[in-house]
Amino acid sequence: MENKTLFTPEERKQFFGIYRKFLRATSDTFLPSDYQKLKEQLRETAQSGKVQRDIFGQNPIIKDTQTAIILIQEMGMKRASVLAVMLNDSVRFGDLPLEEVERDYGVDVARIVHGLIRVQELYTKSPTIESENFKKLLLTFAEDMRVILIMIADRVNIMRQIRDTENVEARMQVSSEASYLYAPLAHKLGLYMLKSELEDLSLKYTEHDMYYHIKDKLNETKKSRDAYIDAFIEPLKQKLEAAGLKFHIKGRTKSIHSIYQKMKKQKCPFEGVYDLFAIRVILDSEYEKEKQECWQVYSIVTDMYQPNPNRLRDWLSVPKSNGYESLHITVMGPQGKWVEVQIRTERMDAIAERGLAAHWRYKGIKQETGLDTWLTSVREALETADSSDMEVMDQFKMDLYEDEVFVFTPKGDLYKLPKGASVLDFAFLIHTKLGCSCIGAKVNGKNVPIKQVLHSGDQVEIMTQSTQTPKQGWLNYVVTSKARVKIKQALKEMAARQHTLAKEELERKMKNRKIEWDESIMMQLIKRMGYKIITDFYQSIANGTLDVNQIIDQYVEQQRRVLEPEATTHSAEEFSLQNLNADNGKEPNDDVLVIDQNVKGLKFQLAKCCNPIYGDDIFGFVSVMNGIKIHRTDCPNAKDMRERFGYRIVKARWAGKSIGKNYPINLRVVGNDDIGIVTNITSVINKEEGILLRSVNIDVHDGLFSGTLTVLVSDTSKLDALIKKLRTVKGVKQVARN
Repeated sequence: MENKTLFTPEERKQFFGIYRKFLRATSDTFLPSDYQKLKEQLRETAQSGKVQRDIFGQNPIIKDTQTAIILIQEMGMKRASVLAVMLNDSVRFGDLPLEEVERDYGVDVARIVHGLIRVQELYTKSPTIESENFKKLLLTFAEDMRVILIMIADRVNIMRQIRDTENVEARMQVSSEASYLYAPLAHKLGLYMLKSELEDLSLKYTEHDMYYHIKDKLNETKKSRDAYIDAFIEPLKQKLEAAGLKFHIKGRTKSIHSIYQKMKKQKCPFEGVYDLFAIRVILDSEYEKEKQECWQVYSIVTDMYQPNPNRLRDWLSVPKSNGYESLHITVMGPQGKWVEVQIRTERMDAIAERGLAAHWRYKGIKQETGLDTWLTSVREALETADSSDMEVMDQFKMDLYEDEVFVFTPKGDLYKLPKGASVLDFAFLIHTKLGCSCIGAKVNGKNVPIKQVLHSGDQVEIMTQSTQTPKQGWLNYVVTSKARVKIKQALKEMAARQHTLAKEELERKMKNRKIEWDESIMMQLIKRMGYKIITDFYQSIANGTLDVNQIIDQYVEQQRRVLEPEATTHSAEEFSLQNLNADNGKEPNDDVLVIDQNVKGLKFQLAKCCNPIYGDDIFGFVSVMNGIKIHRTDCPNAKDMRERFGYRIVKARWAGKSIGKNYPINLRVVGNDDIGIVTNITSVINKEEGILLRSVNIDVHDGLFSGTLTVLVSDTSKLDALIKKLRTVKGVKQVARN
C-alpha cells in the first residue's frame, strides 16, 4: 500500500482515512483473521505494479474501499460481498489465484469474485452496444444477486467521484448506463435512495443546464414549500399524539430527476409541477401491530383531509416483490393542493431506504421472495432469446420499472405479474406447457378469453385443450418477456416441423416422377421465384400457397436451362451501367469509419437528422431495421437516444478522409432584407475551393430575410472556414449549421 507508483502522496493520506472508516464499518462482520490477510494482500497488490487505474484515473484500491463502505453502510451487506470487492482486482490482474481466495476466505467469496471478474471482462467488450455481450452481463447479474448489488454500489461510487474528470466522453457513457441500467436495477431491488441518487447524478452530467435550472428553482421555492409542509403537518401531529401513537413525520422533496420527468411528461415548465414533495409518517410500532397502526393513521389523515380514492396504493396487504411495504394516499391539503402521504413503520422505512435484498440470503434466511421469481425469469428470457433480438433488451428495462398485480390460483396460491398482464401471461408463468395449450380461463368464476387483462385480487383458473397450439397473434396479448420468448420459441419449432414435412413431400413426389433432386438447381429455382429466405418457400408449400406439382414442373424447366444455357444479349446501355456500378464499388477513396472496438467494414448510414461530416464528433446507434446509423454527438436526438436506448450507443470515429467526397450540409443564414446580400453570399460560396452550392431558399419577414443554404462540403474545417467568411458579409446577422 506504500508503493509510490500506485499511491501519490495525496492518495496515501486519503487512503489511510478511508481505511480507518472501513475498519470501523466491518468490525461486526469480519473474522479476526480477515484483517491481517486482507492487509497483506492489498500491500502485495499495490507493490506488484500489475493493477491498473480505471478510465478516470482512479486508484483501484481506494475506489474498492469506498465501494465496500457503501455496501456496508448504505446497503447492509456483509462479509462475503465486502471481501469480494476488496479482492476482485487482485484476482483480475493476476496477483491472487481464485483458488487461494476460496481457500483463505471461503467458497462464497470466491463465487462472487468470479462473477465480478466476468462482468469486468464483458465491459472490455462494450456490453452496452453489442446485444450478445449485454445479455451475458445481465445473465451474470442474475446468477447471484450480490453481484448486482456490488455493481450498483460501484456505479454509485464512480458517479460520486467523477464530477471534475477531464474525460467527458467516458463520464457521459457511465452516466447513460447509470440511467438506463443501474438505476432501474436499484429500483427493482428496493434501493430507492441509491436509485434516486444515480438518476440525479446522471441528469447532472448529461443535462447539466436542466439539472441546475431545477435545482435553483427548488432553492427559490424552498421557504414557501417548508411553510406549507409545516402547516400540513402540525394539526396532523396533534391528532396522532392524541391517538397515543409513537411516530415522526418528515416532508420529502421529490428528486430533481423525478421533477424533470414530470416536466417532460406533462410538457410544462417547473412552475407547472405541483406535487413537488410528499409527507412521510413513520411509526415506531411492534411487528404484530404494524398494519393495524398504519391503517389507524390512514383513518386519521383521511378524516382531516379529503382523499382521492383513485390514488390509494396498498403495499401493506401484499408487499412489492422487492419487499417494499407502505401505504400511499393522496389528499386535498390546505389551499386546495394535492399532497401525497406515505405511511409506514421504522422497519418498513429501513427496507425502503436500503432494500430488502441487503438483508436476506446473507443471514441464512430461506424465505420465499418475488425477487427469486424475477431473477429466474431474467435467466430464462436471456438464455433462450435470439442474440440479435434487441426487443429483449427493451423488455428487460420495462420489466424493471413495471408495476405489479397480484392474482390467485383456485387453491389460493399468490402470483405476481406486471401491470397489463393477460391470462396468457399467467399461464406461461405457471408452466410453458400450460401456456402453449391455453384456450382461456375462469376469472372469478366467469369464462374469459386468453387476452383478458388481469387485475389485483383476481382468482384465475386456466383452461386448456390438447389440440391447442401457439399462434403468431398471441404475441399481441402478452407483456411478460417469459411469455413472449416461449411463444416465439414454440412458433419457430412448429415452423421448423412444417418446413421439414413440406420438403419431404416435395422430395417424395419428385422421386415418384423419377426426377433427381439437385440442391443447387432447387436453390436457383427458389431465388427465381422471388424467395429470399428458404424457410419462406417451404412455409408457402406448408400452408398451401404453392402447389407441389407446379413447383416440380418449374424445377424441370430450371434444370433444362442449366443443362442447355441460352445465349443472352445485353444492351450497350446496360453494359455501361454495370461497369459504372462496378467501378463505384471498387472506388478506393470511400469514407472509412471505425466502429466500436476498432472494427472497420461495418455497414452504416449517415443520419439525416444531423448530417454528420468528416471531422464531426460522432457516435453510432444500432437501429433495429437499418443497421448502424452515425449521428453527431450534438445531434438534437442524441440526448433522447442515450437516455432511452443507451445500450444501443456505439463508439465511432472517422478513420480517414475520402478524396473528392462531399457531404450535403444545411446552413441557416439570417440578415437584412437586401437583394444584394444574397448575391454576396453566393459569391463567397462560389469562390471557396471544393465547396458547391446546391440550393437556396429565402423567406422575408419584417425587414429580415432567413435563408436555408444547402452546400456540399468535404469536412468540418472547410465548413467552419465558410461559416466564418459568411459572417463577415455586410448585413448578415447570423450563420448556423442546422
